[in-house]
Amino acid sequence: MDIELTALHWIYVLFIVFIIGFMVMRRDTTFICIVGIFLLAITATGSLSTSISSIFNSFIFAITELLPTIVVISIIVAMSKILTKTGINDVMISPFSKLIRSPGLAYWTIGIVMMLISFFFWPSPAVALIGAVLLPVALRVGLPGIAVAMAMNLFGHGIALSGDFIIQAAPKLTADAAGIPVQDVMHASIPLVIVMGLVTTITAFYFIKRDMKRGTLTFSTGATSANKSDILPQVNRLLLSSTQRKLFAILIPILFILDVVAMSLLDLQGGDATALVGGTSIFILLLITLVSYKNKGLEKTTSYLIEGFQFGFKVFGPVIPIAAFFYLGDSGFSTIIGDFLPKESHGIVNDLGVALASTVPLTKEIGAITLTAVGVITGLDGSGFSGISLAGSIAGLFAHAIGSGISTLTALGQIAAIWVGGGTLVPWALIPAAAICNVDPFELARRNLLPVCIGLVVTTIFAMFLI
Repeated sequence: MDIELTALHWIYVLFIVFIIGFMVMRRDTTFICIVGIFLLAITATGSLSTSISSIFNSFIFAITELLPTIVVISIIVAMSKILTKTGINDVMISPFSKLIRSPGLAYWTIGIVMMLISFFFWPSPAVALIGAVLLPVALRVGLPGIAVAMAMNLFGHGIALSGDFIIQAAPKLTADAAGIPVQDVMHASIPLVIVMGLVTTITAFYFIKRDMKRGTLTFSTGATSANKSDILPQVNRLLLSSTQRKLFAILIPILFILDVVAMSLLDLQGGDATALVGGTSIFILLLITLVSYKNKGLEKTTSYLIEGFQFGFKVFGPVIPIAAFFYLGDSGFSTIIGDFLPKESHGIVNDLGVALASTVPLTKEIGAITLTAVGVITGLDGSGFSGISLAGSIAGLFAHAIGSGISTLTALGQIAAIWVGGGTLVPWALIPAAAICNVDPFELARRNLLPVCIGLVVTTIFAMFLI
């Protein structure tokens, strides 16, 4: 398990520190990410031309990886615009308006619904379903868009994805790496997921209420556009009759419910589930546009799609450079720069995790802290899943040395990796919620940072008593 750390590893660590520092200071990270990519490339290859080319290639790699998310978000935004423009959205959300009458109810309702759907279908399609229906309700009762995004992040990409009790992809990976039954990991993760979820969501809600009272968290906080009408476009009720709006308000939820049924029956997960929601959204956009604009519907369909894609690429633009840098920490390095890492390397972030684990003394307290740190480090690549096998294997080694706690340590590493990389702290991993809510993903990451860090600390301490 000994890994030799090279200059590439230390450059990567240094630039992670720089990037975090720039985010904390609310400065743009594009420049520092590009410099980091260049230095990694020239250190590895020694070629100026190759290093310059690697900057471009890293952007292409990042765009390719992010493209499915960019497309589905763009389509959802285009559909949402026509729903709002025609007044269908008002009819759809009227039942929720009677239930959700305060910012607090909006936060907890959106979060819990997001969590329940994410347990079954993972968060990406859940973000689209929840955002299209409940975001306008939350905005109208005074909950800022960034608080809505936080609720979707913490309950969906945090609680539901880190436990993954239904689909079981995450516990299967960590259990196999640790050499224990998947049921052991799931059983051990239940108290940890509960503690992490409660601490994080309650802490976040406290900060939201505090900042709203102070006036530092408002409707436009973190918004990618300062114009409120960009988020809630003006309604044109002349496009559809009252009866047509009611019919579409019934049809659209039915179509999305059928999506949910299809996901369950056909065992669609992740990208396949997201594609189904995206395709359904295109169908809804076409149908409503053609009915609303009649002989001008063909041109209006294209117009709404252009608006959606303009929004999608505007939101994703600042994220591509930072995603390009962090993808170099995993398999993207060999694709973008070449095979210049040591033969025994499993990627920069995995190497760093192994190195950390091999340099600390082994007690149950240190073991818990180290597994959390390994999870956090490996989660920095933005997937949350690429490093959890490493967390499982290290948990097995630590538990053997300590004499107990393999399932708890495995679950702890899994939870830390997915909370960081699965969509609550790494900016490009939380983009779906940020885009749907029309907020800055970097501001969303900053807002999530303190609650998630507090949650990780409390959960790690709690895990020490379970080992």
